[in-house]
Amino acid sequence: MPDQDLEYAGFWIRVAASLIDTVLIVVITFPLLFAIYGADYFGPAQSRLIAGPADLLISWVLPAIAIILFWISRQATPGKLALSLRIVDADTGGKLSVGQSVGRYFGYFVSTIPFGLGLIWVAFDKRKQGWHDKLAHTVVIRTKRRGPEPVSFPRAQ
Repeated sequence: MPDQDLEYAGFWIRVAASLIDTVLIVVITFPLLFAIYGADYFGPAQSRLIAGPADLLISWVLPAIAIILFWISRQATPGKLALSLRIVDADTGGKLSVGQSVGRYFGYFVSTIPFGLGLIWVAFDKRKQGWHDKLAHTVVIRTKRRGPEPVSFPRAQ
């Protein structure tokens, strides 16, 4: 039975949430990387995917852990929280398991490899699921938009 107060979160609101998350990650990681590796890390000479152990930890491991912990504890990343979105189990509407969260995170790599097609899939899917959602059996939901509350002044009359 569908929940009348909820709807699947569409492509553009999810893009906005991802942009918020990306800005937050950049604001946190770039100063750390600059402090450790200096300005050359960001220059055109940087051709390696990973510059060293600190780069691996700061750029790959810590963001992955933070994102998965947010999904488990809050059902959303900060960007999704800011836009009132939640990630839930596709069958029950309940919280994600640790396995679903880890699977969903690694599913992002599967979704992006073929030209981002797995992410764009959200725009066309009936339940607004990307490939990472389908792999982890999750959906992203939000409270249904019902328009603005009408203005009323209870004491004016």
